[in-house]
Amino acid sequence: MTDSEPQIGPTEDQPQEKTAKQLEKEAKKAAKLEKLKAKLDKKSTAPAVQKDKPEKKVKETKECAVYTANTAVGDKKDISDSMPDAYSPLYVEAAWYSWWEKQGFFKPEYGRKSVLEPNPKGSFVMVIPPPNVTGSLHLGHALTNAVEDAITRWHRMNGRTTLWNPGCDHAGIATQVVVEKKLWREEQKTRHQLGREEFIKRVWDWKNEKGDRIYEQLRSLGSSFDWSRVRFTMDPSMCRAVNEAFIRLHDAGDIYRANRLVNWSCTLKSAISDIEVDKVDLPGRTMLSIPGYDSKVEFGVLVHFAYRAEDSDEEIVVATTRVETMLGDVAVAVHPNDTRYKHLIGKNLVHPILKRKLPIIADDYVDMNFGTGVVKITPAHDPNDYEIGKRHNLPFITIFDDEGRMLDNCGPFAGKKRFDVRREIIKTLELAKLYKETKDHAMVVPLCSRSKDVVEPMLKPQWYIRCDTMAAEAIKAVKSGELKIIPDMHEKIWYHWMEGIRDWCISRQLWWGHRIPAYRVTLPAAEEPRQVIKPRRRRTRSGRKKDVRRMRAPPPAQKEEQWVSAHSEEEALSKAAAKFGVPAGDIKLARDEDVLDTWFSSGLFPFSIFGWPDNTEDLQAFYPGTLLETGHDILFFWVARMVFFGQRLLGKLPFKEVYLHPMVRDAHGRKMSKSLGNVIDPVDVVRGVSLEQLHAQLADSNLDPREIEKAKQGQKQDYPNGIPECGTDALRFALCAMTQGRDLNLDIQRVQGYRFFCNKLWNAAKFALMYFPPDTSYEVHEPALPQGLSSMDRWMLSRLALAVQRVNQGFRSYEFPAATTHCYNLWLYDLCDVYLEYLKPVFGQGSEEQKLGARRTLYTTLEYGLKLLSPFMPFITEELYQRLPRQDASCPSICVADYPTESDTPWRSEELEANVETALKIVHLIRSTRSEYNLTNKQKTSAHLVTSGDQAEVRELFASLQSLANSELSDDQPPTGCSILTVSDKIEVHLVLKGLIDPQKEITKLEKKKESLSQTISKLQQAISADDYTTKVPLEVQKLNSEKLTQSQGEMERLQAAVETLKLM
Repeated sequence: MTDSEPQIGPTEDQPQEKTAKQLEKEAKKAAKLEKLKAKLDKKSTAPAVQKDKPEKKVKETKECAVYTANTAVGDKKDISDSMPDAYSPLYVEAAWYSWWEKQGFFKPEYGRKSVLEPNPKGSFVMVIPPPNVTGSLHLGHALTNAVEDAITRWHRMNGRTTLWNPGCDHAGIATQVVVEKKLWREEQKTRHQLGREEFIKRVWDWKNEKGDRIYEQLRSLGSSFDWSRVRFTMDPSMCRAVNEAFIRLHDAGDIYRANRLVNWSCTLKSAISDIEVDKVDLPGRTMLSIPGYDSKVEFGVLVHFAYRAEDSDEEIVVATTRVETMLGDVAVAVHPNDTRYKHLIGKNLVHPILKRKLPIIADDYVDMNFGTGVVKITPAHDPNDYEIGKRHNLPFITIFDDEGRMLDNCGPFAGKKRFDVRREIIKTLELAKLYKETKDHAMVVPLCSRSKDVVEPMLKPQWYIRCDTMAAEAIKAVKSGELKIIPDMHEKIWYHWMEGIRDWCISRQLWWGHRIPAYRVTLPAAEEPRQVIKPRRRRTRSGRKKDVRRMRAPPPAQKEEQWVSAHSEEEALSKAAAKFGVPAGDIKLARDEDVLDTWFSSGLFPFSIFGWPDNTEDLQAFYPGTLLETGHDILFFWVARMVFFGQRLLGKLPFKEVYLHPMVRDAHGRKMSKSLGNVIDPVDVVRGVSLEQLHAQLADSNLDPREIEKAKQGQKQDYPNGIPECGTDALRFALCAMTQGRDLNLDIQRVQGYRFFCNKLWNAAKFALMYFPPDTSYEVHEPALPQGLSSMDRWMLSRLALAVQRVNQGFRSYEFPAATTHCYNLWLYDLCDVYLEYLKPVFGQGSEEQKLGARRTLYTTLEYGLKLLSPFMPFITEELYQRLPRQDASCPSICVADYPTESDTPWRSEELEANVETALKIVHLIRSTRSEYNLTNKQKTSAHLVTSGDQAEVRELFASLQSLANSELSDDQPPTGCSILTVSDKIEVHLVLKGLIDPQKEITKLEKKKESLSQTISKLQQAISADDYTTKVPLEVQKLNSEKLTQSQGEMERLQAAVETLKLM
């Protein structure tokens, strides 16, 4: 009877004589309701109990241990107290780093008399990709440092002379923008109001205040840098190296000055590099917010307007996405084979606003089938038009000033802002009846990544480096194998960039940075003609007088001879006097106001940090380096430039290998962006942070107030409960475990998963250490193992040997996920899930000989296992290593301990591993069957192995592992009514279930499973038997269906066998 049955009792239609029965049923109902009430009362007390449980959990989190010993900075951590009950990152990470640093473990001199002392094991040298000084590190930096530190620690533990050199980049544009914003926010002043000298002083003040934060973050990540060699790219020694490099390259003709198109930021009033340009795809008409404009500006449209012919009413329609640039038009171009316009080639059009004559020229560049087949030519403001202008000797008319306002040559629009003119010029064209239409047009808008302003191509005199010869040498280095790029998929990109390389613009119109050591030379008036005759001749080489009038832009070499470069004004004066044959007293010098592109000094980093141009001991010992590790996004901007300068200035590649890691994205695959709210400080992942604290960080940032709310929503979506405390080791391990491919989608939950792994590691070590009696010490097994070890001892050592082999192989080939996976599997599955469980009965009732072998095997696994993990997880491994009962205590730290090698661990036995795998399969089958029948741990089962062939070792191994299956191996003949589990074609397990389960109830459950499975099999068979199945269904689907059918039929057979077994009980 169910509780619902009383509800279908008498209705109003029933005769009155059944009232007695009705009352009887109501009495039964009342009794049942009473029982139900009692159940509910019990349940009502449950929440109170459940409330207590969370309180206990809260207490547990509150009880996370904190290191409280009075240890001075740099002293060794006191580990005399017992281990805390649970893993606590705050406790584990305390005190170790300052001790490592003070002991000099990270210095290449450690254990050696001199860095020049030969080391038979070799050396390893790597420089940090210097982070910008502009603030905090983000998770991209954390990835770089996790990978680089793991590599560095592995080499150090392998006995090599090891140097990982730290440093920081002055980040010209980024730093100047940050300080300018701060200056305006706090004092409502511009840098021009302060003056150059005072502004640079303010930048230094800001750097001194904020710069150390980055170094502290790097220390908190456990990065094993040699801090005695730290370098900032504006240090005096670095400035000297930068000046020397410029002067040498300028004197050799590799650096020259030219008037060319550059990426110009009107907000910054400076040229910027390609990497500082964000290319934003627009699908069509889009209104964008642009700095300096109150209302949004229209982009993503194509404006069509007409130019009229000079001597007729004929019109030619052109189209442009930047209609304001028509004020700089000097011609229109058509294809020479376009019959529509052939008759107009050589004639002129008239500019409707400036009345300038615009020749109609023929050029193969024009696509006849795009738009009207006519292209307006603005050589001073478009890269393609610039090339056409040079080919046809057209004038170069600049129409914008440095701030993006129209120049005096723009008629009625002079002095107006460029995007205001964009709106006004259309009205002017409408009045002249020349405006035709505006259409949606997909386009790419270049935005300055620092100012968010639209980048303008502008004609500016700048300094350039000739790159063709250096690029050819860089290609040769990779093709010959002298320089190895890993992964090799990036080689194609290397060749693509090098083969299509253009000269590098290295000057920036900033105040913060390395001021260019070049001096403009003004000679006496009588001497000046010598400097201009040559360019004037070149300009009139064609013999056409109009070319002299039209060529407004000086050719690249026109002013080169009027500049000298030097370390000081005195040196410059001496060089100028010698160069031009003029007395020094007659020469006037003016130093260039510009600074060098930040990438120039970064490109010198691998040798400037070691004292170049002086031939220092460090330069001899550490150049060239071994490896350069960085993100693939700066392969050209940084890696290529280091290769250029290393080969050109020192005649040697700066490193032998380049390893390029993926770009860190958020869990959704989006690029890290402050406006999305997904830029995370690694320290927040290490220590944990609330959602409110994340919001507060946005308020303190330089983010535009309009974007803060958007960023808050992004944070709320991704981190509704903030970010949990994960610890440094978990973050490092997670980043290395995910380092593959082009992008790394970082999910904080996965990092938290490795924090749980740290807890498992902690508990496993704590538990294992209890097996070592007090005042005993141990050493690892020798390569030749002693007699008397059990099969499971030898299996554990075999698994350890596999991990040693694969982790070393992973480091050698930069396959970090493989290395981390084998570390993880060794600890979690092999040691925790199997070996430690196996040891419980051994230490409970085993012989002394068994215990002795087990202890040494366990110790070997712990010491080698910690060493394997140490490059990835330096803190927890140091903490546990120091607590090991080591017989040889001569090695002070795991940082400088010997890394396990294949020769240390020649213990691999694939046959033994295969047999243990079979025994574990038996364990899992029994556990799965027990789970199916809902047996509790108290209900022990008897297992009978029925085998064919020689399976003695498997039987012995299962006997060792039977406690894992909550079963006892019986040597008797199996009784009838057992559940038969097929392990392989040679092994069956007969599991005795009689007396432990209700056979009829289990048969009912299995019959339901069979019914569901039967429907699946029927559908699959029906689909497969269709006439057009083989022709219409993809092969992959056919294969999946076939596998599913075979699997389902096999499961049906097992279910039927189980039913038959149950019927016999």
